Amino acid sequence: MMLIGLLALGACKSKKKVVEAAPAPVPVEEPAPAPRPAAPTPSAEEVAAGKLEGYFNSIVNAPNVNSANNTIREALGMFSNPNTPVLIVIHEESGIKDYDEPTTIDRYLNYLKDTKKNLNFISDIRLDGSGRVTELELRRR
Repeated sequence: MMLIGLLALGACKSKKKVVEAAPAPVPVEEPAPAPRPAAPTPSAEEVAAGKLEGYFNSIVNAPNVNSANNTIREALGMFSNPNTPVLIVIHEESGIKDYDEPTTIDRYLNYLKDTKKNLNFISDIRLDGSGRVTELELRRR
């Protein structure tokens, strides 16, 4: 009986199918990600406009008059002189602009300090060869 049992066990093992090993998948090379284009470097005008917007907001949000005056002095350093013209566009049609009464940067910065409201944004800025602002054009938000 034992002999039959051993033969039966041996027969079962020999009848098992041999599973062939599946071929290993061929690695697919993924293309390298395209290099990101370099972020365009901002122009001198864009950098100056960003700094001025920061100064305008700092003046409006200054906790006291001394802090606002210090920020005004710092901002005036960006201009060719304290009498640099500031033009505020109040209307534009067919490329023709109507301006509010012209003012100077010194007056405009003090206006921001007094009113604590920054209702305008910089629409055009002109710089001289040394990077100082020679003219500023603003528009209503």
